[in-house]
Amino acid sequence: MSRSEPILSAENLHLWRGERHVLQGVSCAIGAGEALHVCGPNGSGKTTLLRVLCGLLQVEEGEVQWRGISIHDASSTYHEALAYLAHDTALKGDLTAVENLRYSVGLRRPLSNAETRALLVDLGVGECADLPARVLSAGQRRRVALCRVMLSHARFWVLDEPFTNLDVASSEQVSNAIAAHLEGGGLALIAAHQGLALRSGNVLQLGL
Repeated sequence: MSRSEPILSAENLHLWRGERHVLQGVSCAIGAGEALHVCGPNGSGKTTLLRVLCGLLQVEEGEVQWRGISIHDASSTYHEALAYLAHDTALKGDLTAVENLRYSVGLRRPLSNAETRALLVDLGVGECADLPARVLSAGQRRRVALCRVMLSHARFWVLDEPFTNLDVASSEQVSNAIAAHLEGGGLALIAAHQGLALRSGNVLQLGL
């Protein structure tokens, strides 16, 4: 499959943590309809790279650009286009799944109850809609958090271990959601131990 014109690009990223050189000259580029799969053992710097590309960490050398402009100069435009799923699902334990999504996504755009519940059903957690997040399993919380990413309508998804705590069927549902996002011209950055097999989209790989 031919490469798309890069929308997000990173060039020669270097970052130290104390004496440890975590990112050593990392470069990458992602275009429309592409997913970049970041792989490597625990401690290799996958989460650090994701946080750098989200603008949450500063590098000592190198630059990250969105549409040819530094993400720090294009901050508001970039963060409107970005949705980040971290290790921590960031769900409020005493709020229901629907209430969590209504609050977090509602900060970005109007969200209907019907739209929220339909997506929870699509990801296999419809029965969790009115349950407090604290009683959900780790896998259910993961899928509710992914609903937050999908409902944001963000162009660029950054997903840190999205398949953690998911069974085979749930992993397939998440893979299908990512593939649909790429089909619509979105782009994704995914750190995952598992191989990334999508039914559509151009999957690139970056080993750390």
